[in-house]
Amino acid sequence: MRLGTAAAVAATTVIGAGAAAVAVGRYASDVALKPSPDHPLPGDPRLTVHSATDQLITLTRTLASLRPGTYGLAGAGCHAVVGPVVRGVPHPADTVVRRLERVTHGILAPGARMLLTPQVHIGNPRDALGIDYADVDIPGELGALPAWFVPGVRDTWVITAHGLGTTREHPMVAMPFLWRHQIPVLDLAYRNDVGAPRTTDGISHLGDSEWRDLDAAIRYAIRYGARDVVLYGWSTGATMALRAAVNSALRDRISGLVLDSPVLDRQAAVRALAAGRRVPRALLPLVVRAAEGATGLPLDRPADAVDPAALTVPALLFHGPDDTVAPWAASRSFAARREDLITLQPVPHAPHAAMWNADPDSYDEALRRFLTPLM
Repeated sequence: MRLGTAAAVAATTVIGAGAAAVAVGRYASDVALKPSPDHPLPGDPRLTVHSATDQLITLTRTLASLRPGTYGLAGAGCHAVVGPVVRGVPHPADTVVRRLERVTHGILAPGARMLLTPQVHIGNPRDALGIDYADVDIPGELGALPAWFVPGVRDTWVITAHGLGTTREHPMVAMPFLWRHQIPVLDLAYRNDVGAPRTTDGISHLGDSEWRDLDAAIRYAIRYGARDVVLYGWSTGATMALRAAVNSALRDRISGLVLDSPVLDRQAAVRALAAGRRVPRALLPLVVRAAEGATGLPLDRPADAVDPAALTVPALLFHGPDDTVAPWAASRSFAARREDLITLQPVPHAPHAAMWNADPDSYDEALRRFLTPLM
């Protein structure tokens, strides 16, 4: 039985609205608040491989497979990296041809079902990128938090936090740029990640409690030689960075923020995540209320993660209108309220947390302009 059908049955076969809300609440926890790399985010359909050569791959033609840029391509027992769409190559009308950068492992067999993902690299920085690193454990309030530390000569460290449906492998898209500029990087796995402590409920609180793990990483960085830090987050990791910048006891050591696709309108994010897992539209209000009860978050107020008036450090905010999880309008409004500190970098044709993927060169250049004065 499909998840959406199961949710509908659960909600309509119990007696009374209260029992229905309880039933849907179970699905809210599992569906909306437990995103994982195994399940696509809204707007990311699985694609069929039609053919593959050493340099080209032919995929089902969809809006997703036509996106510009560089992405991971993940499926059962296989991972590859694909580049831009290739024009002028003969192919069936219902397909699209992209450049095949490499096959990390497995075989791209015709008929394989694959998912385009912003998480381009898998493994660790040495295996994926040839960048030396150290495995470190960061003392957190729930236990030791595993992290990768990439050394550099500068005394400003960048601390990265991934977001919904990804792992600490996702921030590796930024590591080559940071490594070339000799900026130390601390790439964090936080609560409920693989290898990190689990919470009792096992669900995402959309950055509201997870930011304390980022705070622990700040303390670790300062203890081991950082003069100050830049917090760099994607999706809920960006929300974590915002909350740390306002609430951390060490916020005076934070010199800047890089925010990629921040989750500011949390109600919209919960609705989108549930809808993306085929929860029926009629049940979405119940999902939001159940998620609010599960997390203790006030989901009825957009852009409520942090008051932009409380920010004291510059921020670079990457976002775009094609994000179906974190509304672009919330980021525009957020940036407009602090034009003195927030630089909004619009990125078209990019799904959630994939602003680098859509245009890596332009993204890296914006990052260079922002970080250089902070180093």
